[in-house]
Amino acid sequence: MIMTAAPRERAMLLTLMAVQFTVIVDFMLMMPLSAQLMAVFHIQPAQFGLLVSSYSLAAGASALVASSLLDRFDRRYALLVGYVGLLVATLGCGLVDSYWWLMAARVVAGIFGGVLSSIVLAIVGDVIPQQRRGRATSVVMLAFSLAAVAGVPFGLFIAHYFHWQSPFLFLVGIGLPILICCWCWVPNVRGHLQQTPTGFWASYYELLSEPNHWWAFATSALLMFAGFLVIPYLAPTLVSNAGLAEAHLPYIYLVGGAVTLISRPWIGRLTDRYRYADVMAWTAFASFVPIVLVTQSLQVPLAWQLLIAALFFIFVSGRFIPCTALVTASCEMRARGRVMAFNAAVQNFGSGLAALAAGAIMVKADNGQILRYDWVGYISCIFGVLAVLAARRVKVVS
Repeated sequence: MIMTAAPRERAMLLTLMAVQFTVIVDFMLMMPLSAQLMAVFHIQPAQFGLLVSSYSLAAGASALVASSLLDRFDRRYALLVGYVGLLVATLGCGLVDSYWWLMAARVVAGIFGGVLSSIVLAIVGDVIPQQRRGRATSVVMLAFSLAAVAGVPFGLFIAHYFHWQSPFLFLVGIGLPILICCWCWVPNVRGHLQQTPTGFWASYYELLSEPNHWWAFATSALLMFAGFLVIPYLAPTLVSNAGLAEAHLPYIYLVGGAVTLISRPWIGRLTDRYRYADVMAWTAFASFVPIVLVTQSLQVPLAWQLLIAALFFIFVSGRFIPCTALVTASCEMRARGRVMAFNAAVQNFGSGLAALAAGAIMVKADNGQILRYDWVGYISCIFGVLAVLAARRVKVVS
């Protein structure tokens, strides 16, 4: 099924971007709220890492199950069910007031949020022709930029003046009209249903018997692991190590998201013009500069912090555009839903394990500083190189 009506296609892409926006904000909010949560619940970086990874590991588990089942359903209905579940879980995050209940709510949010991104990307892969898929993917992934520009800073503003639960309640409020847009603008996607479905375990065997899928999953997992060694601890280290005022944290995400509004479409066009693996390598190697700088926790003026953050957001997030396009193109259409769901699983496991690993490496000193963040930055660069090498082995199929 290929949409030819440009206005309807744009409406669909904008709706899918809005879905991604709420999924990303729901996940990202935990990280800039880290300073408040660590103070409110009196926890160490390792415990905060567990709070972050609880979402990711639950998301990975649900996506792993979905990788065998997702191609059995109309993608539109799978999207609607998953989105309703995420909104209910997010409402729970806004109503709890203890560390363990918050973790339980994050697990439920992860179960539903873990499959939503894979469903969105599978719809893009099925509906949009390959020659325009890089740009379409960049449009949907602009959700990250919008989340950083609008969602996260506004959430931090609300949390600063009200309570840490308030951003989650606000997110539910904007998610309800997006749910209506999904019903109206996302088409039924059933082309993959023409194939006879395989059994539950046979589906995994078919998925994992293809070496190209393994290289695609390895690329995605390594890149995600590299990023989430650093990302969850950006906010608390800027406050405790670099001396940034907590009130200035929204500006970091605002500037970082604003520059990616320009850089992401540009990287999307490069992805359509050159080999996916080449574009990923360029962006990955460029990302090592801001990764090393930000993990040094340099005590420099706010203007320099904003410049480093801008470079961090441009390249660390930008390298996922060619990576996503590469994974999408690594499989046939009939298996794309399963591939994207399994890819979401390995990504979530990668990010969850990275948050745990970084939390185990670092320790909070008596003066409030978080030590060994620079070690985490160097390790992140090593895994980034491994991701680039794995990407070279992925073949474009469709």
